[in-house]
Amino acid sequence: MGRSRRTLPEELLLLALDPATGTTAQPQSLDLGLAGAQLVELALAGRIAPDGDRIAVVVPRPTGDPTLDCALELLRRRGAPVRAVHWIGGPRLGLRQTYLSHLERCGMVAAVPGQMCGVLPTTRYQATDTAISREIRSRLDSAIRTGVPPDPRTAALAALAHAVGLGKHLYPGNEGRSSRSRLRDLIRHDPMGGLVAHAVMDVQNGAAAQPRRGPAPAPAGRQAAPGARPAPEPARGVPMQPRHGSMARAVAH
Repeated sequence: MGRSRRTLPEELLLLALDPATGTTAQPQSLDLGLAGAQLVELALAGRIAPDGDRIAVVVPRPTGDPTLDCALELLRRRGAPVRAVHWIGGPRLGLRQTYLSHLERCGMVAAVPGQMCGVLPTTRYQATDTAISREIRSRLDSAIRTGVPPDPRTAALAALAHAVGLGKHLYPGNEGRSSRSRLRDLIRHDPMGGLVAHAVMDVQNGAAAQPRRGPAPAPAGRQAAPGARPAPEPARGVPMQPRHGSMARAVAH
């Protein structure tokens, strides 16, 4: 993959940067979105493909992008297609900082040191080339304004922006309500982007647990209601599966 083209994680991060404060909007959901954007970028590069609600590696050859190749290798090591919701909901510690540091090395953002409450050191990131951010934003604006189906990259970017909650950041207030609605509708124009965006939202909604099972047996000491069927017994040799809680969200760093 040539480095003359920005990747979707980079574009999503530039969209999320607030030019006034130098901070990123929706930081926790943005971490999930960056993991999802990696999947879409790898799909656009022909390295992975959707398999139902799962992601399968089809070409394990590196792309030339170290961060994407790390994700590709992790997917390859799974050995079998992985559910998109499980991949996105996994730990992604430091992913946002990795991309911020990369954008800084590329000269797209500048790190501005500061302090929180006059004590704690903080770092803000200001875009140094506003033309790049304007070009990314104009692609979304054009797709929203014209209604013309966008290219897969722009459609996926719109889907991810909606999934992580950037709509209110990009199109605030009542005047931006129709634009936010059309941003959400763009999710249907790219199958991979739609799959990933829905997985991001499922993780945020805690819907990444295993499929539902039948009702649990009545607690010991209680009698079943009259006419109720007894709970089915597990097949011999197959242990009962424990119930799983909702998947933990990625931690912002």
